[in-house]
Amino acid sequence: MQASSTAAMAQARPKKNPGRLLLLPLVILAGMGLSVEAGLLGPLGTQVGHLWATLSIFGVGSAILFLLLLFSGPQKGPALTELPRWQLIGGFLGPMYVVVLTLATPHIGVAMTMIAILSGQVGKSVLIDHFGWFGTARKRVNVERWIALGLIVAALVLIARG
Repeated sequence: MQASSTAAMAQARPKKNPGRLLLLPLVILAGMGLSVEAGLLGPLGTQVGHLWATLSIFGVGSAILFLLLLFSGPQKGPALTELPRWQLIGGFLGPMYVVVLTLATPHIGVAMTMIAILSGQVGKSVLIDHFGWFGTARKRVNVERWIALGLIVAALVLIARG
């Protein structure tokens, strides 16, 4: 059993690929999109209700994903029923995230909402990397990561005070 676990961990490790840095601008743009989403969701939630706003956002997203799947051809991978159930927890976490965006943004602003979310994301991400949870490759917490997390928390405090 140890051998299969080690093999699975080896497959989960990202390969050393210098081109992977090219993904950073795409990820940064996606992060910018989340800020826009928060700015849109706050007023929408106030107008139609927080849960209806969340449902509408996920409805539009689901329709777009359905069209992408329809026109992208066959997909590789196991059937949804073959996956471990715990991997589907994102189906719960995504809507909870959007509801929180919808509730918080009108009261504390987009910047405060996003930096608070970022501090939670980075804090939990450091733990996930450190312990190798969810089948990810382990990446121990080092001084640089602690400093980065501290700077994000400092940014949260400064934005809250400003």
